[in-house]
Amino acid sequence: MDLPNCPKCESTYTYEDGALIICPECAYEWEANPAQKEEFTVKDSNGAMLRSGDDVTIIKDLKVKGSSSVVKVGTKIKNIRLVPSSDDHTIDCKIPKVGALKITPKFVKKA
Repeated sequence: MDLPNCPKCESTYTYEDGALIICPECAYEWEANPAQKEEFTVKDSNGAMLRSGDDVTIIKDLKVKGSSSVVKVGTKIKNIRLVPSSDDHTIDCKIPKVGALKITPKFVKKA
């Protein structure tokens, strides 16, 4: 079996212990296959990539749940924040005269 040398001391006497590779000379441990960190990405209705701090525009009238107010088409929202969510509401923002809301990206376009 071909195990890599220790990245700390360059020892060739490394061994595998489960998901870790261990160096017996310097006691350094590291993962054999480090998992790729998945980057959180969000796309707007047109497919443009959104990032926290972007400005967006609403493309459809949105009824605010639990209220009689409506967010109208063309409302500009500044400085959005992207948050991972179990549902589709990944945009966290403050809308003037409405307050803080979470919005689905398919109802906005990048300004």
